Amino acid sequence: MAIRSRSLVAIGVFVLLGGLAALGHWYVTQRAPPQRSSEKTVLVHVTNAGDRGPGTLREALFIVASAKGPTSISIEIPKISLETALPAFVNGNGVRLVGQTSGAEIDAQALNTGPVLDISGSNTSIEGITIKNCPATAILVRAVRFRLSASTIESCDVAVEVAENASDTLLERNHFQKDRLGVRFGASGHNSVVANSEFVENKDAGLWAVRSAPDSNDDVIGIHDNKFTEDGIAIVAGNVPVLIERNDFINAHEADVHVVGAGAVIRGNRINGGASMGIVVENTRGTIIENNEMEGLAAYGVMVRGSSNTLVRANRIHNCGYGIAFVLGDPRSVSTAVDNTIIEPKFNGIDVIGDSPNLRGNQVLRAHAYALHVEDFQPPNGAKVLSQPFLENNNFANSPVGKTSALVEAQPKVQ
Repeated sequence: MAIRSRSLVAIGVFVLLGGLAALGHWYVTQRAPPQRSSEKTVLVHVTNAGDRGPGTLREALFIVASAKGPTSISIEIPKISLETALPAFVNGNGVRLVGQTSGAEIDAQALNTGPVLDISGSNTSIEGITIKNCPATAILVRAVRFRLSASTIESCDVAVEVAENASDTLLERNHFQKDRLGVRFGASGHNSVVANSEFVENKDAGLWAVRSAPDSNDDVIGIHDNKFTEDGIAIVAGNVPVLIERNDFINAHEADVHVVGAGAVIRGNRINGGASMGIVVENTRGTIIENNEMEGLAAYGVMVRGSSNTLVRANRIHNCGYGIAFVLGDPRSVSTAVDNTIIEPKFNGIDVIGDSPNLRGNQVLRAHAYALHVEDFQPPNGAKVLSQPFLENNNFANSPVGKTSALVEAQPKVQ
């Protein structure tokens, strides 16, 4: 009996060891194993769609956090549903997150607060992923040299938040749709670029770059070759210098570009349709607006308000409510409109209200009201602000000129 009992115990131990070995083999095959894809890069596979456990994105982030060199995370499943916040990207040696399946999706609907992806380590890149339904921020960037490409962020509060301490940020070939804000910059950030991306139906703004006060050491954010469609305001820049070039703007609800404070260069863009204004610059210094084409806007193509030394040059504005307006500018540093062409405005071509800009070589053709309308500004309690624009070689064709300021009479004759 003793021998038989010992045999039974031995058999039981053998079966138990076999089960443990099989379980260990399953774990090894299911977890996200680090592999050497080259001599220097560790590759981690994400094969589990769950929130936690072997093979999940969460485990992959823990693995790469402690790596001594560059790492790559490969998402090889179509969708991940998060339930709790992920750990941050902290490896400064370089992390590359790649969605291998078409539109590899991260659903963040269950998260209460915080970013979906927190970029705290430098040299991080993300490509080919989709993030949806985040109540807060999809991607928070607070490190240098971050790149986001070929990705979609949809129905989030803020798609990409670039913190003040971030720099060398490159966002290219992305799609931002139905977010409250598509991209938000807390400051200028050295060598930062947003390019070749689409912004669609973002509620407040497609791109928002605003800080409380300007900084003379700020670098310019480059915004070029993007398409903005049906956003509240396509681009808002406040005390952050921007270079806005070769973008397409379609049917913005409030304005296509609104610049406040620090100067901007707005060049070579196409603006089509919209219920309000095209380009609004307010209390800016040294802004340049040139070679843009605007069509079908309900209000002004360009509004320059309370600004100094603004240059509006060689723009083409046609079939809009109004052309260009100068309102209450700085008389010590006047703005200039030169070589602009305004065709068939539904009302006035150029409005000047309480301002004295230089108007040279502009054409206003077939205005339905006034080619040029000039009037002084009388505040409810205060002295009248006179309008005294300088006029030279403008072509107003047969459209009338409206003048409620006697000072206009002394200027050179309108052509």
